[in-house]
Amino acid sequence: MSTSSSTLRMSGEYHKQKTANREEPYDDGDKVQKVSAQADANILPETAEDPDQLDIEAVDLAREKSAMPSLMAPGAFPDGGTSAWLVFWMDQLYGFLPVFDSVSMAGLSKAVLPGIGVFQDYYQTHQLRHLSPSTVAWIPSLETFFMFVGGPIFGKLYDNYGPRYILLFGSFIHVFGLMMTSISTEYYQFILAQGICSPIGASAIFYAGMSSTATWFFRKRALALGIIASGSGLGGVIFPIMVERLVREVGFGWAMRTSAFLILFMLIIANLTVKSRIPPSPKPLVMMEFVHPLMEVPFLLICIASFLFFLGMFLPLNFIIVHARVNGMSPHLAGYLLAILNATSIFGRILPGYVADRIGRFNVMIFMAYFSAILVLALWLPAKSNAPIIVFAALYGFGTGAIVSLAPALVAQISDIRKIGVRTGTLFAIVSFAALTGNPIGGALLTEEDGSFLHLQIFCGLMLMIASTVYVLSRYTLAGGGLMTKV
Repeated sequence: MSTSSSTLRMSGEYHKQKTANREEPYDDGDKVQKVSAQADANILPETAEDPDQLDIEAVDLAREKSAMPSLMAPGAFPDGGTSAWLVFWMDQLYGFLPVFDSVSMAGLSKAVLPGIGVFQDYYQTHQLRHLSPSTVAWIPSLETFFMFVGGPIFGKLYDNYGPRYILLFGSFIHVFGLMMTSISTEYYQFILAQGICSPIGASAIFYAGMSSTATWFFRKRALALGIIASGSGLGGVIFPIMVERLVREVGFGWAMRTSAFLILFMLIIANLTVKSRIPPSPKPLVMMEFVHPLMEVPFLLICIASFLFFLGMFLPLNFIIVHARVNGMSPHLAGYLLAILNATSIFGRILPGYVADRIGRFNVMIFMAYFSAILVLALWLPAKSNAPIIVFAALYGFGTGAIVSLAPALVAQISDIRKIGVRTGTLFAIVSFAALTGNPIGGALLTEEDGSFLHLQIFCGLMLMIASTVYVLSRYTLAGGGLMTKV
């Protein structure tokens, strides 16, 4: 009995020592940074307070598991390797997909995602010619809303079951919605197929891919998520040109079907390769899971800042072509503004992510948010000729591209990776209401001023500026006011 008690006491001391030393320095480039292991503290086997109540074999097993590197520990993330990069590149491949659903939506003047707007004029002169532009614009508004609002649902499903079934469901629903769009003729049919069905599928694909990638990367996470997000920017350049030519050559129906078949091919590859590094852990649905993160001040402030930023961010995408035409730009040149914006957003989603992994994700997020706000107030607001409008489109695409890719990286940085699905889903569900209401607010401001863009531009700039300040507050709650601190 004395030997048993001695062994048990040693095991208890060993466990306490392991738990006490959960902060370990790791080498991040040329800097040594301390990383808190709060995210994986709960996965260590527990030792009872009274060692005499434990079985020796259980203690030995606890010692072995405690000595094993945790799947959640910073050093356990491969940050590369065949499996990690295979998941990464397949996510990058179907980074085109969520954007195509928006490409096929109506609304050059009401665009809400990169590349949206190929069919505004087409709908108004063909299937939906009896409806006003503002009525047609509800299709992309609903599309964006359902694209984001599915976050909590698919996030919880991902945490419980992994990406496999979510990808299968999303692939079917997304392609089915596009196929149904190809045979739609009535407004309600476009609402059901484009505004609801297809974006729900795209939402499932987006969250499954983004969450899977986060489990493979730690030090390079912002860069990896940024490159994946760049897929939508690249898709926003390629798909509009492709679809526009297909519509002219083979008609609307076969343009949609051809694009849907292309997407189906890419999704088959994605379904065969994308996987999570962390085994799923099924748990019952508890609604407080979605509310509990909002009780954490840093997470709550990130959500508020993202809501305000997205409330204003889409307005230049929606109205830049109309604004350019009003100020004398030719329709042909104005048609390339979104392509320019999307092209520069590719670099905006990659380069800031690369820098963020080295100097701090919050630091880069704040800088790029203020950069975007200043562009609206100092460049777009006074712009009255072609040159400043084109320069604004290029720089704004770069600035806002960084925001889109860094937002999930901020959430991942302050979250338990095992709950990444629910927490990113909560963030984007909140953002979805900003995406849904931003367009009507901008349209109302434009109508009140009889076509003047002044109030719309001021509203946009103020929303971005306030959001940037809230990001600063979130950073302050984590690291205080030190300007040189990597956060």
